Amino acid sequence: MSKIAERLTIVQDNIAAACARIGRNPEKVQLVVVTKTASMEDIQEVVRLGCTHLGENRVQHLKQVAEDLDAYLATHKDEPGIPQKVHWHMIGHLQRNKAKLVLKVASLIHSVDTLRLAEELNSLSAKQDLRTEVLLQINCSDELQKSGAPVGAAVHLAEQIGTMPNLRLVGLMTMAPLTLNKDLVRSCFVRARELFEEIRGEKIAGNKFRHLSMGMSQDYEIAIEYGATILRIGSAIFS
Repeated sequence: MSKIAERLTIVQDNIAAACARIGRNPEKVQLVVVTKTASMEDIQEVVRLGCTHLGENRVQHLKQVAEDLDAYLATHKDEPGIPQKVHWHMIGHLQRNKAKLVLKVASLIHSVDTLRLAEELNSLSAKQDLRTEVLLQINCSDELQKSGAPVGAAVHLAEQIGTMPNLRLVGLMTMAPLTLNKDLVRSCFVRARELFEEIRGEKIAGNKFRHLSMGMSQDYEIAIEYGATILRIGSAIFS
């Protein structure tokens, strides 16, 4: 077994164990493998190992890696373990001038954090006759260097995105502080979960509002405790 296969198995086992501890179905937790530090050979390996949801932070890198992987899948389509397609997630900060590129590649955009970005995505999606699925990114840690809408603005922004005909708001995304203090991490995830429940309870975004994208390599087991449905994990698999 390769190092990547070993690490992936450990992550999958940890996800299953965390779900078992709180009575959650692990099939309801989607692993998005973050490929930003991985070589194309390593990305090909995780895909062959069954990972078909991949995440990227930077738009240009997302475009290039997606094209390269599509070419690989096309030339190896008859081999065992090769999926017909993969699903790309845009998980990094998104500038409005890069939005058009993302729409061509990503099946889910995690990082919508301003009204202006949402309006741009809605306009571009209308021109391409798309209904683009997005997550509202919230800065639940109140860290100045982090992207994300302020907690106090989340519900109103969700209401505004919910009225846009070519966007579908399907959940929230947040990032916990990079710290060994698990109480700080938990408080961040608690805030995200409370906002998620408030928005869902008020039926602002309809029945498609179902995802909480939170939890990375250092804190994904805690995120599962607080209802994460999407985990964004890279370094625990690739390094």
